[in-house]
Amino acid sequence: MNWKLIEDIASAVLYEGYLLYPYRASALKNQQRWNFGVLYPRGYAEQQSGADACCSQTECLVRVQVDAKLSVRLRFLQLGPQGNVVERDITLSSLCLSELPCRLATTEPAASLIEVEAVLVDRDLYKLRVTVSNTSSHDGSTRDEALNHSLLSAHSILGIEGGEFISLLDPPDELRDVAGACKNIGTWPVLVGEDGQRDAMLSSPIILYDYPKIAPESPGALFDGTEIDEILTLRIMTLTDEEKLEIGRSDERAREILERTESMPQEQFMKMHGVVRSLREVQERMP
Repeated sequence: MNWKLIEDIASAVLYEGYLLYPYRASALKNQQRWNFGVLYPRGYAEQQSGADACCSQTECLVRVQVDAKLSVRLRFLQLGPQGNVVERDITLSSLCLSELPCRLATTEPAASLIEVEAVLVDRDLYKLRVTVSNTSSHDGSTRDEALNHSLLSAHSILGIEGGEFISLLDPPDELRDVAGACKNIGTWPVLVGEDGQRDAMLSSPIILYDYPKIAPESPGALFDGTEIDEILTLRIMTLTDEEKLEIGRSDERAREILERTESMPQEQFMKMHGVVRSLREVQERMP
């Protein structure tokens, strides 16, 4: 299992939407967080008549050997007292599928409930279900209040020792009906890691393809999923001195973006201009 590759993708999911161009705290779109995968307190979510979620559900398929062990790792951001965010990580490890279901309730670092179930479908084939719920008793009436008690960008990484996950995007023909019956709410699981490996799945609130990767041309996180790296970099270069000063006084990650962009070598910037990968792949397959 290539944890470095998996964590790079998971971290991109974790911070997607964390800051938006022009990366200034005074910008209207940065005065309200819009992270993907927010799990609000149940009391607040119920007030919104289903518009905001308090729980998520992941279902996927796995083939296992007799001694297979499952791990479930929940990752999310939590708002700090000054509006900063703290990374949170809760792991259930060495789970034997025949001994499921299991439940883990936490109050720290956040009030949450993780439930893991496994249903035997056929001999060595199981359907896994991972449910994550925000169990905070907070029932604040405003979104800003609720966010202080929410799980932001919540996603999970599933790992299996002694088995392999089945792609839900491209399952074997004999498993298409079973895969199609998997019900995912608020997250979508894809194979992750090195191409061809099947020992890990990332269940993300952002719909991805199997084996997602960070483009090698990308100089670093830019957080704003509505744009591509080259356009955002060009826009950052046009910021005024006053805007740059405001960024420098605000968020640490915003300062990193500004410093990285201003010190970027010309050759690295040119690499972002465009890469035609699909054509290259076709040519490699041609006799």
